[in-house]
Amino acid sequence: MDGGGAHRTPEDVFRDFRARRAGMIKALTTDVEKFYQQCDPEKENLCLYGLPNETWEVNLPAEEVPPELPEPALGINFARDGMDEKDWLSLVAVHSDTWLLAVAFYFGARFGFDKDSRKRLFSMINNLPTIYEVVTGTAKKQTKEKTPKSSGKSNKSGTKPSRQPEQPNSRGSKMPPPPKDEDDSGGEEEEEEDDHENTLCGACGDNYGQDEFWICCDACETWFHGKCVKITPAKAEHIKHYKCPNCSSSSKRARA
Repeated sequence: MDGGGAHRTPEDVFRDFRARRAGMIKALTTDVEKFYQQCDPEKENLCLYGLPNETWEVNLPAEEVPPELPEPALGINFARDGMDEKDWLSLVAVHSDTWLLAVAFYFGARFGFDKDSRKRLFSMINNLPTIYEVVTGTAKKQTKEKTPKSSGKSNKSGTKPSRQPEQPNSRGSKMPPPPKDEDDSGGEEEEEEDDHENTLCGACGDNYGQDEFWICCDACETWFHGKCVKITPAKAEHIKHYKCPNCSSSSKRARA
């Protein structure tokens, strides 16, 4: 990103960050074989660079001191054959995350961002999974911890599908969510959609479906398709404390 005397905004820096990040993620995922081959331990100190056009390159560090931009971790190639490949890729991912933040805040300082601008930049960056989370798969597994806007009657965590009672006697913790209320913000809708997409049935392992009935085990807090555990919405209305088949069988063995 060239300063060029033009006024730069946090959004400009974030676009640069996102493009470099996309390039580095390609190197560590879809292009991993090519990346692995280029990191020859017999070569000199090599660095992984993310470029503003969403591509990547493995190259020697800049010769000038100080460099125009902060430099990535040096010598990532030296550890390639001395570590398990997954561990090595995870280590490179961590250093890549660090470098991306350094570059973004270098631009922030160079363009004279004030406190609010820096905060806005970091907020946009923080809404994206880290490269480490993408490479290790934790971006798909992790669920966001959120505090419900209203005092919900569900006794489960806000990170799991839940529905407010539609009738006075219905049990809120047994149902997946209806369409969001009109006063919910768009950001919360996106976050909740992500949460629900990340929820897997404890029986079949399939993802949460918006049009499917789900029920949560009160013992292990695992969610299940109603059809997988043979529980209908009507039957769920009469269950005070639901135990899934696994927890039920465990209880029986303990009593025996």
